[in-house]
Amino acid sequence: MSGHSKWSSIKHKKGAADAKRGKLFSKLARAIIVAAREGGPDPAANLALQNAIEKARSYSMPKENIERAIAKGAGTDAEGSGYETVVYEGYGPEGVAVLVEALTDNRNRTVSDVRHLFSKHGGHLGTAGAVAWQFERRGIVLVPADGVDEDALVLAAVEGGADDVELDGSSFEISSAPESLVAVRAAVEAAGFHVDSAEFAMIPKVTVAISDEATARKVIRLVDGLEEADDVQDVYANFDIPETVLDAVAS
Repeated sequence: MSGHSKWSSIKHKKGAADAKRGKLFSKLARAIIVAAREGGPDPAANLALQNAIEKARSYSMPKENIERAIAKGAGTDAEGSGYETVVYEGYGPEGVAVLVEALTDNRNRTVSDVRHLFSKHGGHLGTAGAVAWQFERRGIVLVPADGVDEDALVLAAVEGGADDVELDGSSFEISSAPESLVAVRAAVEAAGFHVDSAEFAMIPKVTVAISDEATARKVIRLVDGLEEADDVQDVYANFDIPETVLDAVAS
């Protein structure tokens, strides 16, 4: 598992506070609304909507909230109609590559916010194509490793369409083609395993190793700052920070 995948797992635990404030659920709902509006309300025929729903489920967003967001996207009200997806690319401390996916109704506002956050945390915004080549989109399911029969998990994941199951520390990372994510999660849960998260992610092809805690904190502050921005939906980075250092940074 990459350091960023481990951090994503930690973020899910920390995400409960955001959910209580409503900020996280608002972002998740916005993504569902826009996906349903652009590609239709049927998840089976709309990969972007599948992704938005799976991510919402991973953060325990209530079913009725998800259904309400789909209905809004499929309806005729104006909510979500002015939003578009934009991707920003940049570099963090130590040359860490960073991809930022946002939903915005004002590109000037969003790019200004993102540029400021990069500068504030020791990085800089790059041009289109600067770092995207270092990532590939994958379906990622995270399963807590405690008490898990690895052979049984691998069997269930492969039957669902997974390409790889990797153990790192306290979690199993199950990787698949994006279109297989829903089937993989369903197969794993049907076999009795708990899923911490299931979502599409941009996985780095190469990573930047960071073992120094001070530098790790700078990188994490950049990622956290970007993720907390109102228009930002997802942040991906190619850092590889040891689990012990990540735990220290998260504490």
